[in-house]
Amino acid sequence: MFLLRLLWAVVRGVSTRRANLVAENLALRQQLIVLHRKTKRPRLKTKGRVFWLWLARSWDGWRESLIVVKPETVVRWHRQGFKYYWAWKSRHKGGRPTIDPEVRNLIRRMSRTNPLWGAPRIHGELLKLGIELAQTTVAKYMIRHWKPPSPSWRAFLDNHLKDLVSIDFFTVPTVTFRILFVFLVLSHDRRRIVHFNVTEHPSAGWTGRQLIEAFPWNTAPRYLIRDRDGIYGNDFKRTVHALEIEQVLTAPRSPWQNP
Repeated sequence: MFLLRLLWAVVRGVSTRRANLVAENLALRQQLIVLHRKTKRPRLKTKGRVFWLWLARSWDGWRESLIVVKPETVVRWHRQGFKYYWAWKSRHKGGRPTIDPEVRNLIRRMSRTNPLWGAPRIHGELLKLGIELAQTTVAKYMIRHWKPPSPSWRAFLDNHLKDLVSIDFFTVPTVTFRILFVFLVLSHDRRRIVHFNVTEHPSAGWTGRQLIEAFPWNTAPRYLIRDRDGIYGNDFKRTVHALEIEQVLTAPRSPWQNP
């Protein structure tokens, strides 16, 4: 077994050396042909460039035998060959087949005649007629109906700022180490304090009564912004409902939204 492996290694080495010798002879002969041309500056033609591209891919020692041009030039030819190949490969335009103009006009006419129909409805009607298209294609050829621009944030504030109030608690430690809870009602139209009160033991009922004192005689706002503190219990919610105020809660665990 050892002798067979040794014999195979010798044969392989001889064949490799012979192949290298043949490749080197071909390289030198090709360059001699170029140098024997009657020109001041011999250049490789297309066949010669193809030869060196093939040799560079087949033989590892091609750089040492190259004299006419630099090895970087052969690498550049190789890259240009890839560029030309992919340009030829992509000469045909791909993509989806074009839509029949009659179908496009039908989609536009249906969209114009029925402005409330969206792409799913028009797509379903086309399927009933035996016209099979993707819903995205239908949406592409629909008529874009004009819509009035949405109001800006400044316009929203100008229209609803007088209807917004916020409530919140903050604590005040006293000299005698007591903790007082201060309840504030803030109006957003002029950032003014509508009502405040102080207590040592806040509750949902007490907080609800503060709203009644802050907005007597049908002066309650439309929206009330508050956080999700547990102090706003059922008694407070019933009072807010009786005053016909809509509560707007801030996001959970978002103190930066505190009004």
